[in-house]
Amino acid sequence: MSTQTGPALDTPSRGHALVPGPRGLPLLGNLPQFAKNPLAFFELLRGHGDMVRWRFGRNRCVFLADPDCIGELLTETERSFDQPRLGVAFRAVMGNGIIVARGGDWRRKRSLVQPSVRPKQVKSYAATMAASAVELADSWSDGERVDVKREMAALTQKIAVRTIFGVDTPADSEAMGRAMDVAQMEIGKEFAGIGALLPDWVPTPGRARIRKAAAVIDAEVGRVVARHRDGEEERPDLLSRLLTAVDESGTRLSDEEIRDEAVTLYIGGHETTSSTLVWAWYLLARSPRVREALAEELERVLGDREPGFEDYARLTYTQAVVKETLRLYPTIWLITGVAKEGARVGGLPIPEGTRVWTSQWSTHRDARWFPEPEEFRPERWDAERGDAIAEYAWFPFGGGPRVCIGTRFAMVEAVLVLAVLARRFDLDVDPGEVGPVPSLTLQPDRDVLATVRAR
Repeated sequence: MSTQTGPALDTPSRGHALVPGPRGLPLLGNLPQFAKNPLAFFELLRGHGDMVRWRFGRNRCVFLADPDCIGELLTETERSFDQPRLGVAFRAVMGNGIIVARGGDWRRKRSLVQPSVRPKQVKSYAATMAASAVELADSWSDGERVDVKREMAALTQKIAVRTIFGVDTPADSEAMGRAMDVAQMEIGKEFAGIGALLPDWVPTPGRARIRKAAAVIDAEVGRVVARHRDGEEERPDLLSRLLTAVDESGTRLSDEEIRDEAVTLYIGGHETTSSTLVWAWYLLARSPRVREALAEELERVLGDREPGFEDYARLTYTQAVVKETLRLYPTIWLITGVAKEGARVGGLPIPEGTRVWTSQWSTHRDARWFPEPEEFRPERWDAERGDAIAEYAWFPFGGGPRVCIGTRFAMVEAVLVLAVLARRFDLDVDPGEVGPVPSLTLQPDRDVLATVRAR
């Protein structure tokens, strides 16, 4: 890793100073602390300051906790920061899709993928989102016991395959679901463990499992892509739009690129929304006041009808419930980049090759930006009477040029699904704390079981 000459790294500028973090171990640095509990470790770093030095193995790192600095990291991506080269497990599943692509390759892919999730397209998917939720609601009965994680995963998977792949199920939806579960687990293990420091060629049981899971994902996506290519009729789904998209030179995405973007969209439309809905039900069950306020809005806005896309803007409290859920349990819980030559944050130079990190989990729970940060209080998002929330104090979808392109899709899906189900039912989640597990997304650490109560 190269070093950079210039002003001292600890020189305060614009009120910011780069301070040392907790002492690490030789060779391993702070990796053992990080691996034990990444979320707690990021909160520990936040306690040291807004710009904190630490080491991931031998890699020099800086952690950012101040929204102004976080904004610089997010908005200067591509110009001052590169995407990091992530582990074997992550690359096996995600390939070189839009999330990890760099430079011109990223710009090309974004120009091809983004039209598929523009507001006009999301509006066309809203009816499928609501209809799928209605099917689930029709299957529930008062007093029934449900596994909330399983129910939400099955629902968002159905929505994903209908909107992304244009079919009711992939070739084998159960196999796809199991493979994604393995992927989640192995990416989390590798990222927070010693596997993050091992060369790619080192074989481990976890790497064998992830390659097997990735092969299943490849096969299932490949079958659906082949079915689309063979079909003659036009389809309104995301995959069909990817297959026909062309860049400025008239070139289409390759089969490998189609696979990578389809998997990226699938995870964004299924895994992340599923987790958000599970956490929302968990929080609602623990807050009767919020649950009643939500029910009041649904009754007032919808009456006895199901929601449509036109209701999304009117369901402001439902949106606030989703936003507050994403504050407390952000599905994507960290963002990291690698400093290029000349990178600066907070007015301070960051040596080339330094890994710069920030965590939604840590910043979203900072009392400086969110009074009573542990409280589930959707009212803080009220446009007129809510809290004054600093820009980049809340960034569940990232920000800047690399903001998640599926942000609107995810928000509309979560709001419409919650509106359909919460209008008809409460879910009385079993007592007891449910903790977060940071894997590819932020997952509950145990089954979330509940009793269905008809309203």
